[in-house]
Amino acid sequence: MSVPDGIKGRTDKPVELLSIYPTLIDLCGLPVNPKLEGVSLEPLLEDPDSEWKHVALSTLGQNNHAVRDERWRYIRYADGSEELYDHQTDPNEWSNLAVQSLTPEHDAIIARLKKYLPGTNRPQRGTESKKENPL
Repeated sequence: MSVPDGIKGRTDKPVELLSIYPTLIDLCGLPVNPKLEGVSLEPLLEDPDSEWKHVALSTLGQNNHAVRDERWRYIRYADGSEELYDHQTDPNEWSNLAVQSLTPEHDAIIARLKKYLPGTNRPQRGTESKKENPL
């Protein structure tokens, strides 16, 4: 990401597309919109190696979410199945640690990443029940 006449950065930190708008608001000096879900990436633009405590959350369909931090990716599906990958040792995600014999460390990682899963899930577009037309 780069900004005209300004900072540009490349980082390996996990970021989301939701952060583009808050970043633009921040860079333009506009008031923060409290309804925004993303966080400004300006600290990473200033220093790509700065501390970053945020994760990236991805959703595909209702109740299917993935959480990614700098090292781990945790996936929880609508049916309750789970996946955990260590990108430090398995960047291609060949070994699902959630179905292998979990260590206490893996249990703790899953518990930590689960905290980032959404508490409320909206129905997938097109699957909401239609209200009857009262006319």
